[in-house]
Amino acid sequence: MALYLGILLFSFIITSIAIVPFIDLLYRLHLTSPVVKEPDSKSHTPLGGGLIIIFTVSLLYALIYPLISRFGVFIQSSFPVKDELNIIFFTFISFGLLGLYEDILKVFRLPPNRSFSALKNPLQILLAAVVSVMIYQNLNISIINLPLFGAVDLSWLYVVMSSLVIYAFARGFDITDGMDGLAAGVLLVCLLAFWTLSIASLDTPLAAFIALWIGSLIAFLYFNVYPARIWLGNSGGLSFGSTLAVCGLILGKVTALFVVGGIFLVEGLSNLLQLIWLKVYGRRLFPLSPLHYWLQASGWPEPKVVMRTWIAAILLAVLGIWLSGV
Repeated sequence: MALYLGILLFSFIITSIAIVPFIDLLYRLHLTSPVVKEPDSKSHTPLGGGLIIIFTVSLLYALIYPLISRFGVFIQSSFPVKDELNIIFFTFISFGLLGLYEDILKVFRLPPNRSFSALKNPLQILLAAVVSVMIYQNLNISIINLPLFGAVDLSWLYVVMSSLVIYAFARGFDITDGMDGLAAGVLLVCLLAFWTLSIASLDTPLAAFIALWIGSLIAFLYFNVYPARIWLGNSGGLSFGSTLAVCGLILGKVTALFVVGGIFLVEGLSNLLQLIWLKVYGRRLFPLSPLHYWLQASGWPEPKVVMRTWIAAILLAVLGIWLSGV
């Protein structure tokens, strides 16, 4: 445990040193939001916080992981370590690049914006399917554990199920990232829960990855809480939601994933229901969607919405760990 805590602190320190110059760089590159994301105007806030986390975690992992075994730490995993790491970082980086492209189109209002809008969901589904096939073939995972039913072997249907799960969390996280500190704070709680589960499962590669992710995220969250100096952007939204889902799938904790990450699913579902209701009935189901905007419109100040959502996330995380039998 001391090793993981040291990795977390190291990641926090490195990101803390790098993030202020990175924010200044985003301003110079004009990578700031030109749109109002919520009822209170917050335009021209730098986008791209997800990029520094993705870059820092990936670089530090590449530097630190080869040294772990040299310090006498026995690397344990139920899967081939190389395949497991390939899946984690392919998800982490590929979804981040897709989100970055969307951020660039949004910021600079480039001509392909409309065509990309029609393709972004299919592209996310395609990436999710590729990751799911990698999990199914390279890690030989096809079984999920369900309450009351026990272990269920889905065979090739596992690819369909996991693709939908990865896509749902990528979209749900991206939708949740609409208030200062909301998505990042909830993610921090989720990662602490899955860090606990990965250590209990003796999955050294995943536990080290999550430790780096948590450390970097804490440094980012310091500048993301109200009033935010930087936002994650779509690069962080798509990457972090999909990678969180992959962590749950690799650990075989699908039920825990739905419970621990329940906030992201509720946010995404509220937005989906609103769109369906508008299309079918021609009117809104909710005054505003997703859910956090509805709560704000009902009179809750933004910090209250965020903090109470964090509290709900903590309770869900405890429940998810409990259901996992840790």
